[in-house]
Amino acid sequence: MSTYWTTLDSPLGPLLLTAGPDGELTSLSLPGQRNAPAVPPGGRLDSGPFREAEEQLGAYFAGDLKEFRLPLRTTGTPFREKVWAALDAIPYGATTSYGEIAARVGAPRAAVRAVGGAIGANPLLIVRPCHRVIGADGSLTGYAGGLENKVRLLTHEGVLQGAV
Repeated sequence: MSTYWTTLDSPLGPLLLTAGPDGELTSLSLPGQRNAPAVPPGGRLDSGPFREAEEQLGAYFAGDLKEFRLPLRTTGTPFREKVWAALDAIPYGATTSYGEIAARVGAPRAAVRAVGGAIGANPLLIVRPCHRVIGADGSLTGYAGGLENKVRLLTHEGVLQGAV
């Protein structure tokens, strides 16, 4: 069973993408990302499985794509999968809070830290828009890809004003 990987240039720096043997995207990470997936041992460098991802990411960064439609395959606990599905529902140009995500997945308010942990474990940055989750007070908190990249993505999507 082969795992494929490639890197793509982006305004945020080189992105590392991995895919399983069926071509479903399994991770997308940014340079310097906390707990970033590494190139899989025995993985095969091959840009072929990533053509659609490359096209859609290019269109996103050009301002021409608002919603990704890529085959994804991630594995996580049932709770993480519910949180990740809630991330997928946050529209382009919008934000939500950790507490709102907890409510969407039916978790109690006290589960906000667990929600934050699940969001921090998101293996598909940009494509699964965890950058759209902010603090209840509107503060920009936590982003595995770095707060400067969160600011850049939210500015790109028109949530924040000014260029970074």
